[in-house]
Amino acid sequence: MATHTRSATEPGKTVERSGLLRAAGAGLVAISTLLFANAQAPRTPEPVTPPARSFVLSDPNDLSVTDGKAETVEYQGRKAIRLTTTQSKEEVFAFLPSSADKGIQFQDGTIEADIALKILTPPGVRMPGFVGIAFRASTDASHYDMFYLRPRNSHSEDQAMRNHSVQYVAAPGFDWYKLRREWPWIYESYTDLQPEGWNKVKIEVHGRTAKLYLNGSANPSLTVNGLKGEDLRGSVALWGYSGEEAYFSNVKVTPAADEAVTNDGEASGTWEVKFASDYGAYEGSMSLHRDGNVVKGTWSGAFGQDQPVSGTWRNGYVELTFDGTWPGEKPAPVTLTLAGWVDGDAAKGRMKAEGRADGQWTALRKK
Repeated sequence: MATHTRSATEPGKTVERSGLLRAAGAGLVAISTLLFANAQAPRTPEPVTPPARSFVLSDPNDLSVTDGKAETVEYQGRKAIRLTTTQSKEEVFAFLPSSADKGIQFQDGTIEADIALKILTPPGVRMPGFVGIAFRASTDASHYDMFYLRPRNSHSEDQAMRNHSVQYVAAPGFDWYKLRREWPWIYESYTDLQPEGWNKVKIEVHGRTAKLYLNGSANPSLTVNGLKGEDLRGSVALWGYSGEEAYFSNVKVTPAADEAVTNDGEASGTWEVKFASDYGAYEGSMSLHRDGNVVKGTWSGAFGQDQPVSGTWRNGYVELTFDGTWPGEKPAPVTLTLAGWVDGDAAKGRMKAEGRADGQWTALRKK
C-alpha cells in the first residue's frame, strides 16, 4: 500500500503564516513610531514644591512691618522677635521674607511657630491677649485668613470665655464678632494655653480647609472647612495687638503641593442639596440665578415648596437665606441660611435653621 507524505509547507499554512508575520511587523513599526513621537513631544514639567524654610528672626529688618515695630530680644530664655503696635494703631503685622523685597507666596502647607505674649494693660482691666499668624495675606494686610490665640481666656472661670481661647477670622468681612453672632462656636474653641508662656502653634492649610494645632497635640484645636478669605495665595505674617507685647520664635514654613482649587464658581443652576444637621438629615432643591453679586431663586423640599431664596455671591462664595416651615408635630416658621463655596458643579459649607439645627450642607448641580 502506497503512503503519502504531506508537505510541511502546505500552501494554505504558508499564506497564513506570511500574513501573520507581515501584521506583526506592521505592529512593531507602529509601536516604534509612537514611542519616537512621545519621546520627541514636549512635556509639561511637574510643579516643584518649594522646600521648607526656617526663620531665625535675628534681624527685624528682614521683616516687612505695618503699623508697629519689630525688635530682636530675649524672652523667657530664648531669642525672639517682639512686636508692638504704634500708639494710634490696634494691630501690627510683620510679613515673613523669602527673598529681597518679596514675601513668601503661600497657598497650601504647614506653618509652625512658638508664640508668647506679655500683657501691658493695668490690673483690673480685662485683657485676654491676642496673638496669631495670618496666611494667604496681601502685603497691605487688607486680605488674609488668620488663626489667633486669646491665652488668658483658656484659664477663665467662665466656660463661655474658655470657649473663646482660639479664633479664626478673615479679612475683609469676617471678623470675630460677625462669625460669633452668625455661626456660634464654629470658628472658635477652647484649648489649654500658657497665658504668658510659650505656646507651640502649627497651622495646616489644604485647599479650603485649615487646622490649628497647639502644643504638640495630635488633634486640632480648631478646624475650619471653607476658609472665607478672598485669596488662595499670599504672604505669611506674624500678628500682634495693642496693649501687649507679642513674641515669636522658631518660625518654619513648609509648603505643600497646591490643591487644584479656583475661585469664581458659578452659582446659577438647579442644585440638589443635602443638609446634615445636628437634629437630622434634610434634602431639597434650589433653583438659582446670579446677576452680578446678587443671587435669587427658590427652594423646594424639606421646609416648604417654592420658597423665595435671596443672597450674595463673591468670587464663588455664597450666602443664601430663605424662610420656611420647620417640620414636625408642631410646624413653625423658621429662617434657613447657607454659606459656602461653589467649586465647579459641587458646593458645600455651613447651614443652619435658626434656633433649630446646625450642620454642613453639600450640593450637586443638575445637568
